Amino acid sequence: MLMKYWSVFSLFSLCLLFTCCKPSAIKSDRTYVNPLKTTDSTDLFIADPFVYKYDSLYYLTGTTVLPEGEGFAYYTSSDLVTWKYKGILYQKPADHIGKSAFWAPEVRYYNGKFYMTYSCSVPERRLLLPCLAVSDKPDGPFKDLHTPWFDLGYSAIDADIFVDDDGTPYVYYSKNETRDTLASGELYAAKLKKDLSGLDGDPVFVSGASQPWEKVNWNKNRCNEGAFVFKRKGVYYMTYSANDTGYGFYGVGVSYAESPLGPWVKDEENPLMTTDLSKNISSPGHNSIVEAPDGNLYIIYHRHADAHHKKPDWNRVVCMDRLYFDKKGKLKVDGPSSTPQKISW
Repeated sequence: MLMKYWSVFSLFSLCLLFTCCKPSAIKSDRTYVNPLKTTDSTDLFIADPFVYKYDSLYYLTGTTVLPEGEGFAYYTSSDLVTWKYKGILYQKPADHIGKSAFWAPEVRYYNGKFYMTYSCSVPERRLLLPCLAVSDKPDGPFKDLHTPWFDLGYSAIDADIFVDDDGTPYVYYSKNETRDTLASGELYAAKLKKDLSGLDGDPVFVSGASQPWEKVNWNKNRCNEGAFVFKRKGVYYMTYSANDTGYGFYGVGVSYAESPLGPWVKDEENPLMTTDLSKNISSPGHNSIVEAPDGNLYIIYHRHADAHHKKPDWNRVVCMDRLYFDKKGKLKVDGPSSTPQKISW
């Protein structure tokens, strides 16, 4: 994943050298406060944020509203804190099978190209299906390669590509269903063909809503979704989101595995992050992870712009907080935060 480009995955390769303990106290007078801001000092209103890196520049995309139609905008930053709007990263062509609900883009560097996964609503199939687009450059424009990418007879969203140390690619996604008034989501994993053209084998079940924090609205929502996978010291880490992003107890959990296809075991101390109205934090979730300029890992996620707004609420802003590992290798976070956070870069 390295070669002439830097990618998010190349950063995770560096994490094999990452210390297992919480970083020592940062000595710096510089701070940031969530939510993150644009260069004109406005909050970043993006859902399902995904950050990746090329050389020394960070790129941010996610579920966005384009004046030009369906697609995804993007921003760039040199410091992860302040973001400059750059325009359209991907725009739906007129003949696309998807008509709406263009959600959760992710970008991964693989074999000399940048690949974007996203999902959309396909009326002919009455499903939400994943698609795959490609670009020679990190800033696009991305052009569709497979629409749909795969169709298993059910809705599949939030596709996340992970490439293992041996170069084998995998995909993680949420099997998403709504029946009557009950929404459910289950995470699955599958090996990908080397050219990323489709699945190489049957999907394997990863997880569904099972822990107490994931059952706060059991009669309405039973979702695990938004997986993000990386590897450190031989252990596979998955962050995922649970519950309903529009309501009050969306959050992030962590699972661990010894192989990409599992079995995956949820951390008994989950959630990693969830609602804390005393700190004006509501429904932190759907994250990506990136290495900061100082070498620490940071979780990039969305949460409600107004923690006390009437639910459902779809106004979400981008936030970030520092990750670390305890002595047992468990993933921890300094957050979710709403107060000034010191940084060393």
